[in-house]
Amino acid sequence: MMLKEGVPRHLQISQWLRQQIESGVFKPEDKLPSENELAGKFDVSRVTVRRALQSLESESIIYRCQGLGSFVSDGRVSQNLVKLTDFNEDMSQAGLQPSSEVKLFKTVEAPDWLAEMLNIEQGNKVLQIDRLRKGDGEPIAFDSTWLPIFYGQLLDEKKLQDSTIYDLLEQDYDISVIKGCYRMSAEAADEQLAIELDVEAGSPLFLIDRMTYTIGNKPLYYQKRYYRNDKVIYEMTLERSADGAPGDQMPLKEFTPVFKS
Repeated sequence: MMLKEGVPRHLQISQWLRQQIESGVFKPEDKLPSENELAGKFDVSRVTVRRALQSLESESIIYRCQGLGSFVSDGRVSQNLVKLTDFNEDMSQAGLQPSSEVKLFKTVEAPDWLAEMLNIEQGNKVLQIDRLRKGDGEPIAFDSTWLPIFYGQLLDEKKLQDSTIYDLLEQDYDISVIKGCYRMSAEAADEQLAIELDVEAGSPLFLIDRMTYTIGNKPLYYQKRYYRNDKVIYEMTLERSADGAPGDQMPLKEFTPVFKS
């Protein structure tokens, strides 16, 4: 697409995106084209595209989740999780005995969308791990995880039945997990997920997309976790500022999963 002369390129891109959103081409919670796709469409650098996205983000028209992409805002305020925990920690805190069944432990070629998220070359190998996650022997969640092979080769399939990726990398190899970026949504169970989670096909599931990073802001893995909607809810605690000044943001004090029996 040709850009007009004399107008900064990032402003033209942001204006084009704004028009697409206002006209309904991109609806609330829709994912926008990636930085690479926009750079190719407008024949500009990713830096220029990033400036355009930053301007829209500053106006709360879109929001961005590192590693997952840019999304059209629906007007709600997004909040980060307060504490980064793994499945076993969540289970233990809920008084449940965690366990996992490894359904898939296989090296595969990274598709283009995954390679960009993990910051690896297209076609590079990744380790895919599919697990059924249980609490007290009952199906709670099903997740698929993809790791660059550099990290994936360090994992042991048998150990993942009782341990977590966090534990194995941090305790056995001193590879620190420093942050995670979450995106939460709802999705209907397809036939495979319905069988694994023991629910009816089409049942609502609570989906968490997560990018996890290690030191140097390096992508460690990307994960899609599907929770049974009848087994988990999330509760949050907000604190009001001491003086109650209008317009002040209320800091997120606590945001934790609650597992239902």
